[in-house]
Parts: sequence; structure tokens; C-alpha cells
Amino acid sequence: MLFIKRLLIAVVLLLVLVFGVLFSLQNTATVPLDLLVVQFSEARITFWIIWAFIIGGLLGVLISSAVSLRLKSQLLMAQRKLKKKDSELSKLRNSELRTVLDLPSNNLAADSSRKS
Repeated sequence: MLFIKRLLIAVVLLLVLVFGVLFSLQNTATVPLDLLVVQFSEARITFWIIWAFIIGGLLGVLISSAVSLRLKSQLLMAQRKLKKKDSELSKLRNSELRTVLDLPSNNLAADSSRKS
């Protein structure tokens, strides 16, 4: 299954590369890029499009990793709290059982039921 997954990824990457090269060969026009505050010199339109994809991909990875890191830290905190509560609960269960079993009133009630 791992081999098929890697093969499929390789095929998809190869197709993207082929389409990128074909797109680059077909679109040879040069255009300047004006971003209101910054003006870049003329370059091929494919250059600007490829850089836009690269920057967008990197920003997407950066944002998703920040969100993923935050969620992982929240999960770890919740797991610690759960572990603490579980240990507290087991201590309470053990102490309550001992306390209930050692109460003199329970012993009296048990003795009075035996007499009848």
C-alpha cells in the first residue's frame, strides 16, 4: 500500500512538473508587477505566477503548522488534566471505600441486623 501511495504521489508531481513546463513555454509575455507600494521590473508572466504559487503554498504550510501546533498543545494540556483527574478519582474511590468500611455506625448496623 505504501508503494502505491508513493507511486501515485510521484505521478502527480511529474504531471504538475510537465504542465508547469508546458505553461511556461506557452506564456512568454513579459509584464511588470505593481503592488501599490512596490513596483517590480518586467518579468515573464509564468515567473510571477510560479512565485505566487510558491509563496501561497509556503504561507499555507506556515499557517496550518501554527494551528496544528496550538491544537497539539491544547491536546497535551487536556491529557495532563485528564490524567490528574483520573488519579484524583482513583484516590477518592479508594479512600471512600476504606472510610465507609471502617465506620462504626456501619458495624453497629451490621450487628443489629445479625441479632434479628
